[in-house]
Amino acid sequence: MHIYTADYIVTQNNTRDIIENGAVAIEKDKITCVGHADMMRDMYPDAELTELGRAVIMPGLVNAHTHVPMSLYRGFSDDKALMDWLTQDIFPAEAKLTAEMVETGALFSLAEMVRTGTTSFFDMYMHSDAVFRAADSIGLRGIVGENLTRFFPNLAFADMAAYRELMAAQAERCRNHPRLRQAITPHAPYTTTPELLQEAHAIAQEHGAIFAMHLAETESETETCLKEHGMRPVPYAESLGLLQPDSTFPHLVHVDEHDIELLAENRCAAVHNPASNMKLASGVAPVEKMIRGGVDVALGTDGPASNNAQNMFREMYVASLLHKVDQLSPTACPATLALDMATRGGSAAMHDPLIGVLEPGMRADFIALDLTTPNMQPVHHIVSNIVYAASGLENRLTVVDGRELYRDGKFLTCDYDALCQEIKERAAFFA
Repeated sequence: MHIYTADYIVTQNNTRDIIENGAVAIEKDKITCVGHADMMRDMYPDAELTELGRAVIMPGLVNAHTHVPMSLYRGFSDDKALMDWLTQDIFPAEAKLTAEMVETGALFSLAEMVRTGTTSFFDMYMHSDAVFRAADSIGLRGIVGENLTRFFPNLAFADMAAYRELMAAQAERCRNHPRLRQAITPHAPYTTTPELLQEAHAIAQEHGAIFAMHLAETESETETCLKEHGMRPVPYAESLGLLQPDSTFPHLVHVDEHDIELLAENRCAAVHNPASNMKLASGVAPVEKMIRGGVDVALGTDGPASNNAQNMFREMYVASLLHKVDQLSPTACPATLALDMATRGGSAAMHDPLIGVLEPGMRADFIALDLTTPNMQPVHHIVSNIVYAASGLENRLTVVDGRELYRDGKFLTCDYDALCQEIKERAAFFA
């Protein structure tokens, strides 16, 4: 038994309880009790005790859509429209990737997440076995998907038969893993075919994997989908049987009322990527309309090449302010909603009901923010401080499955100095 105490516990439970002078007790990889610190000390007098003092313990944040190896391309190509960015710079650079480069890029992004309080992530990229190795070594919780397009050969497989073999092997590797799960992740409607998407979904069902795909990200995607298939992207996905309760769709920027109804009826999860959508001028996803319509909405950073950070505190801040100015309403996307998307919404997008909340029986995934820094004082409303004042660098502690990955300036599961040198050398390859 290990007890962590702090001035505040933000539980994110159904009643959004906030406990002052609180504590979280864990046993191995599970939370056993959440309550007042004095009571917990009396209940468990023999427990190991970590007193964090002027801090807030809260659920670890969930980055529900990203491409972690793309830290290799942070700052490589900026200030371009999405399709120009992809076709002129990113796709040609990605053609040079090796599995070793992907693993380095993934490790660097995951280190950034560990440092800034993310405990779970949902990744879509290439050489996914390398991403799996990186996540396994650093200790984060994750869903790992191998991007699939109609353009063969891919970096990790030559054809569809090879993709099937790769996914079968990956499914076996994930089967009993305590933290890592598999996803089948075709890239987008415009880089696939109907037949390919249906086959990909069948593979997901065969292996019990999550299905995910970029969807309705840009106006040009909608125009192309209407021209080629006679439907908008969401109805197109629905016509192929892709809208299922085990499906997660990042972006969903250009959706109408009917699209939202389809997503809600089929209990699909959505992932909002505000910083990336702003940077690439893709538009503003109607997040509050989706939530009112019954769609679970999470937050994600997207990749480090289009954000350019893997920092979910920054993402919460950007999300809240974006919707206020978009709707010209200071009450749009309040701090509580931004935090919900980054925790409870992330649980829905990861299809894991045991994360995003601090209460007995949940996974022991949590973080602790220092409240002694100037930007975190005074505390009138702790959630306001978390969303509007925190930078992520206040994080003192990152715990996943009861294991400390970062504490008070020290990375405990990776050699960060060596990793910095390694990514510098890898990035030079693209200069």
